[in-house]
Parts: sequence; C-alpha cells; structure tokens
Amino acid sequence: MKNRYLGNSGLAVSRVCLGTMTFGKSDWGCDRQASQEMVDAYIDAGGNFIDTADLYAETASEKILGTTLKGKNRDNLVIASKCWFPLNDTPNARGLSRKHIFEACEASLKRMDLDYIDLYQIHGPDPYTPIEETMNALNDLVTSGKVRYIGCSNLYAWQIVKANGLAHKNGYASFISGQYLYNLIRRDIETEIIPACIDQGMGVLCWSPLASGLLSGKYRGVDIPEPGSRFKEMGEILNERFVWNEALELVGLVCEIAEELGKSPVSVALSWILKDYAITSVLAGARSVEQLAPSLESGDWDLPPEYCDRLTQKLPREHGYPCDWMKITLLSNFTKTEYEPNRAQRFPPFA
Repeated sequence: MKNRYLGNSGLAVSRVCLGTMTFGKSDWGCDRQASQEMVDAYIDAGGNFIDTADLYAETASEKILGTTLKGKNRDNLVIASKCWFPLNDTPNARGLSRKHIFEACEASLKRMDLDYIDLYQIHGPDPYTPIEETMNALNDLVTSGKVRYIGCSNLYAWQIVKANGLAHKNGYASFISGQYLYNLIRRDIETEIIPACIDQGMGVLCWSPLASGLLSGKYRGVDIPEPGSRFKEMGEILNERFVWNEALELVGLVCEIAEELGKSPVSVALSWILKDYAITSVLAGARSVEQLAPSLESGDWDLPPEYCDRLTQKLPREHGYPCDWMKITLLSNFTKTEYEPNRAQRFPPFA
C-alpha cells in the first residue's frame, strides 16, 4: 500500500486508513471477531494507519481496537483517536476544556491499553472554551509523551488558522491534519478547508469517502435500504446529506466507469479522492473483510486522469463568491510566469 506524509510533518501514513466506527456497533456495525479479521487483513495488506474515537459505539470501538492490536508491532502502526463528544451527562464530560481533554485522553489510552496515541484529534469546535486553553492542553499532552501529534476535525477554516497561529506564537504543537467529510457527492471543503489545510501544512483525512456506502453502488434501484444498513438506521440524516437526483446520477457514472475498468465502484470513488495530493488518506470503514477488500485495492491503484475528469464534471461544485469573482478577475490580472512559485496559494476552482 502506498504511503503519504501527513502534511508537513515527518509522519508517513497509508493512503487508505482503517476506520473503526463499525467496531462494536450493534445495529450496522460488526462484532469483535469481524473487527479482528479486518485489522489483520488491513495490516497484511501493508496498511499502518487506524482511526477511532471515544464516541464510536459508546467507547466499544476503542476497547475492541485495543484487543485487536495485541501481538502487533506497535511501532509500525499509527493509531489515531479523538475527543470532544459528551460521554455522560455531567457538564465537564464534553468539549475542549483542559479538564476534558486530559481525562478523555487518559481514558482512551486505558481503553486501548496503549502508552501513547500517535494522532490525537479534536472532534469539533468548542464555542465556550478559549482556543488558548485547548491548544495549551494539547501541547502538554505532546510534551508529556502521551500524544505524538495533534489534529482537528470539523472546524471552519478560520478556526484552523486561528488555532495554528496561536500555537506558532506560543511555541505549542500545531495541527498536522484535518479530518473532514469529502467525497464525489459532497465537495464542500474544496472552497475553504482544503486551501486552509494546504496553507497550514496540514494533511487532509477524509471521512465518509463513499457517502456512507452510496457510492459503492449497493443502493442503486433500492427505495428502502436493507435492515441493518447505515441508511436504514440513519436515513433522515444521510438522505439529506447525500441523496438527490444529480447525486444518484453520479453514482450511476461511478458504477459505469467501474465496469469499464474492471474495478469496484468503491475503488473508483476512493481513487478519485486520492488524485489530489492535498488528501493524505481516506478513511475506509467496513463490516467484514470482504466489504473492506475493494477499499484496500485503492491503496495501490490510481484512477486514470480522463476518468477523474469525467467524474469531476458530472456533478460540478458551485464555490460561489468570492471564488467566482477570482475566476474572472484574478486570472486576467496576474501575468503567468515561466512556472508557478512554490509559495503560490491555492484558489478554487482553478487550483
């Protein structure tokens, strides 16, 4: 499996990351045995990057992951987790206060039976805790050796820049990664988030790269998803997020291209994301080794550029203002030199 550096850090990770949200999930997830089999298959395929969170399956994911890692070479693996969500009803068991970050990290280490977490990520923004408090607490976890690197997820672009600016000013550890929703259907982060991550030297990690399975093609022609599927259990949320006529037409094109190339729609959809080197890794979750297999294939296989273009053009991303102003005005007022300098900033949609 191919590897990429996570942003400007020296940390190399597999471009397909094993996502563990399904571990221990009773309705649309998998049990301990299936989780073990997937971890084994992922590592055997050359993968080194596994992502979890204290929230997943109400902490069961971390516990199961810790069990599956027994006997593995810990130094060869990059383990990521997250904190932010409330795990009980007490007022301090949530958010990004120093108290909660420390307690959440300690609890995650205990559940996974690990001495350290390679990448510790905040799962969202906290509107009530000063960012200074959060970044200081995360830095202390790094200096204590309990965490190697820090990252964020679901922040606005301005919050990324503010947090890292504060970290640089005070000599704290800064974010090396941002984990965001990104797939062929939902390309929102192309407008602000990806350019901000590039500017900040951060790698982008993509959650829901298959639109919760929609891009796998398994729901084509099905009005009501089968019992036990994520769309059955989370239909209202996922339908609003991913399902409309143009999106379904795009799924059809993914399946058509997959047939032309003799590949799985999963491999096609993931490889389209990985065409952009700003993307470090896609999070692949599954319920079984068989379901995981086509995701692992995209760890080595690259979708030919002409097919990437067909998919990109099928459902264009409307970036709005000020991108439309820049597209007209910026390009016409800046003379092209022999080559683009490395310092050139990325402006969608003509990056």
